[in-house]
Parts: sequence; structure tokens; C-alpha cells
Amino acid sequence: MSSDTSQTKWAQFIPLVSVFFFWGFVAASNDILIPVFKTKFDLNQLQSQMVAFAFYVAYTVGSLIYIGISAARKKDIVEDLGYKNSLAVGLFISAIGCMFFYPAAELESFPLMLSGLFVVGLGFSLQQTVANPLAIALGPIKTGAQRLTLAGGINNLGTTIGPLLVSFAIFGVVAADAAPVDIDINTVKLPYLILGVAFVVVAVLLKFSSLPNHPDIIEEDVATDVVAPKKSALQYPQLIMGMFAIFLYVGVEVATASNLPAYLEENLGFATREVAPYVSLYWASLMMGRWGGAAEAFTDNRSIQTVLKIVAPYLAFAVFLGVNVVMGHDLEPFYKYAAIIIVLIIADFASKGNPANMLGIFALLGIAALIIGMLTEGSISIYAFTSVGLFCSTLWPCIFTLAVSGLGKHTSQGSNLLVMMIMGGGLVPLAQGWVSGFVGIHHSYIVGVVCFAYLAFYAFRVQGILKSQGINLGRVSGGH
Repeated sequence: MSSDTSQTKWAQFIPLVSVFFFWGFVAASNDILIPVFKTKFDLNQLQSQMVAFAFYVAYTVGSLIYIGISAARKKDIVEDLGYKNSLAVGLFISAIGCMFFYPAAELESFPLMLSGLFVVGLGFSLQQTVANPLAIALGPIKTGAQRLTLAGGINNLGTTIGPLLVSFAIFGVVAADAAPVDIDINTVKLPYLILGVAFVVVAVLLKFSSLPNHPDIIEEDVATDVVAPKKSALQYPQLIMGMFAIFLYVGVEVATASNLPAYLEENLGFATREVAPYVSLYWASLMMGRWGGAAEAFTDNRSIQTVLKIVAPYLAFAVFLGVNVVMGHDLEPFYKYAAIIIVLIIADFASKGNPANMLGIFALLGIAALIIGMLTEGSISIYAFTSVGLFCSTLWPCIFTLAVSGLGKHTSQGSNLLVMMIMGGGLVPLAQGWVSGFVGIHHSYIVGVVCFAYLAFYAFRVQGILKSQGINLGRVSGGH
């Protein structure tokens, strides 16, 4: 198929980014389900983290299933179905997962709830395989990062809104003075039935949209390796170490949020229905960091970039405040957070756009935030834990860039291996839940410190590895 890629095809790109919104909406909403299920099903902290496990491990299982189907048919499943059709199939799979919530609530079955989330994740795995390269294909390759950054911003809008809407759907029918034990598990049916219908509607709309089914996937030319080419992506140390880095990055990002409700309830006396704004703040923090880090994707003017790097995070913060106003939440606890955003902005400038520098600086700040959170109480500890979202915000493109640098013809294979490591979002929360059984939820965040410590080590070590291969690090955009 031949197409004009001189400019972004906005009429096709805009409907595509709806799937990015769904990914964020569901992922962040899981953090509301965790305390609800923990109370209703009388779970310990480790068991409650099975919510994150079921959802994120589905990404890896889904990738393996689709690879297996492709191998059996001797033809790539996405190429066989087509990009647009694959998106629709992925959405239908996720819709089926949402439908599980109805019988699961009727039967009050935690395993069936987990099965529903797992099936939703299987659909997301296929969608993710398709949507990222398709976003790049809908215009010139040089602005591919801009489109992925914009799509990432829509994803973060979903992570900010999702916890608030799902919390409202669940607790809106509960009396203001109701105790946590009065939660009716049947209230989870409606939001997920609506979400399932939305998946089907979007699948149909995308199926009949102008999105190309077989777009030209344009790849940038890769310079010849200074060292001898390898036979497999797994022979490159930057990729092997990068796979562990992606695993731990996604893990600490998810674990920090998924264990936050338990900390707020057990240590600070919050009611379950009161945690949603703080979960939303955590995920909005990623939006703040990514909007600021994306400045270079929108303009080449250095002066405008500088202004955007300062203004964009506060615009994202304003979105968070605005959504909470609409939901009727008190904003007073959040105003002080504006001061913490300054740390993010200074760190962004200090990195000078170098992916290794950015990864190292942000990982060290993540360690500092978690240690401060563990050594303090009250609002300071809350701000410290939620600020981890700020310092996780640009780590995905940093690690991805470093891990696939110099892979040449093995870049696609390396990318697939990195995406499979998203399963860290399911396993690290389990590890933190297990540790909390020994040291308590407050100090269980030591697990996140270990994750960030490895990321800081990788940032330092990979520079030497790439230098030995004749690779000079450039700049990185703040997309996801």
C-alpha cells in the first residue's frame, strides 16, 4: 500500500487514540478495585495484589499466544488480519472480559473477577501490538514521536479520570457515613458493563473508519554496528539489562499505586471511598511529567520548548484539579503539590534530554521520594509516594531507547521482548504485598527502592556498553 506520509493523518489518528485512553482508564481503575475486593473478599495485602497480577501478566501471556498463533499459521497474525481488524478484535476480546464482571458480582467470585481482568488484558495486548506502530505510520516518521507523545497524553487522561469515575460508580450508591463493610460488590457491574459496551462501539467505529488496514510501516535507517553484528537481539547486553529495567520500571510504577490505598486506609485512617483522589493524583503525576517531557516533540524553537517544559506540567496539574472539582472533591489537600512539580522541572532540565542521564536522575529521585515516604507520616508521606509518578513519567522512552540502541535489524525483535516485560506490573506488586506481611504496608515500599536502584545502575552501566559499540546517546522525547 502506498500512501502520502508528508503530514499527520489526523482524521485517522484521532479515533486511534481512543484505545490509548482505554488502556489508562482500566489500568488506573484497578487501584480502586483492589481495596474494594480486599474488604469484600476478606483478602490480605498479598492476595489483593492479584488484581494487578491478573491484568499485567495478561500482556505477556497475550503476546505469547499471538506469537504462537503466528508461528502455527506461518504468518504474522497482525499482517494476516490487518491493523484495523486486529484493533477491533482486541477491543472485542476486552469487551468479553468486561462482561465477566456481571456473573462474578452475582456469584461474589473473586477468581471470576480476576479472570475478567485477565481477558481484558489479553485484548489490550493485541491492541498494544498494533496501535503503537500504527500511530507512527499515520504520518511522517520524523513526527512519529510527536504522535506517540500525544497518544500517551490521552492515555494519562484516562489514568486520571478512571479512578474517579469508577470510585463514583461504586461508592455513589453508598451512604456518606457507610462503613467499608457495607460495600455492595454488585456496584462494580455497571461501570464495567458500560466499559464493555464502549469497547464494542469503538471496535465497530474503528472497523468502518478510514484507518488503513495494511499501512506502510516505515522504519528509520539504522547505522552499521561498529562491533560485529549479532545473530539475535538477546546477544546485546543493553537489551538483556533493559528487559530487567522495563520489568522493574513497570513494576514499581504499578506497585506504588496499587499499594497506596492500603497505606492510606491502614496507616492514615482513610475510608475506602476517600482514596480515589489520591490514586488519581498519582497517575496524574505521570501525565504532568510526560506533558513536560514532550515539549521537544511539538516545536524546534528552544525558547518555546523552555516555556512548555515549565508550563505543560502545571497545565496537566490543572486538568487533575478540574476533574476533581467536577467530582465534588475538596482541593485544599492538593495545592501544596504544586511545589513538588518544581523538582520534576529542574530534573528535566538537568538531564538535557539525554536518556541515560534522565533515567539516572529520575531513578535517584524515585529512591529519595520512597525513602521520605517511609520515614514520614501524614500528608508529607502521601506527597512523597504520589510524587513517584512524576519520576516514573519519562522512564519508558528512556529505557526503551537505551535498550534497542545499536540492535539494527534486530530492533523489532528487541522491542517485542521489551513489551513482554510489562508483566513486571503484575509481579512486583505481589512482591510488595508479600513484604508488607513482614514489615507492614508503610515500609513495604522498600521494594520500590530496590527497583529504582537497579534502574540507576542500568543508567550508569549502559552508557559504557553503548560507547564500546560506538553509539553516542542523543535526546529522548517524553512519550510512552
